[in-house]
Amino acid sequence: MELSIRPGDITQTEADAVVNAANSTLLGGGGVDGAIHRRGGKEILAECRRLRQTQLPDGLPAGQAIPTTAGNLPARWVIHTVGPVWAKTIDKSETLASCYRESLRVAKELGARTVAFPAISAGIYGWPMDDAARIAVQTCRETAGEVGDVVQEVIFVPRGETAEAAFRTALEG
Repeated sequence: MELSIRPGDITQTEADAVVNAANSTLLGGGGVDGAIHRRGGKEILAECRRLRQTQLPDGLPAGQAIPTTAGNLPARWVIHTVGPVWAKTIDKSETLASCYRESLRVAKELGARTVAFPAISAGIYGWPMDDAARIAVQTCRETAGEVGDVVQEVIFVPRGETAEAAFRTALEG
């Protein structure tokens, strides 16, 4: 499985599946989540509402992942995952790693060959960017053996120079 970086706007990234750094309600929000819902259109929100009414009445737990249509995005699917809020005194690294593992597992089930990831939890959830990038890259490398027969490429889509530098450093390490 190839790991690459394409800095910019994840809503414009061409991939089979785009990962959404969602909140547990799945009903849109700020940051990546809001951008994906706005650009993807009402089909994503409608499917998320159906999921809340059926499979996820209490919302999507942190570290889990679930797919929907991608609506108007240049992808086939959106894989929604809820990252943990960073806390200085509680190590939630395993939950963040689970976001990447579970998203890749869902991508494999869908038959997605390319998957684009934002920097999960590194925005308003406050995770330090260098650590978020390290966990993302390390987890994807560790998961490659389980999903690499289907998922051929993981594309990290960092937004901004700091995020791009953190992901480049993590990939070189």
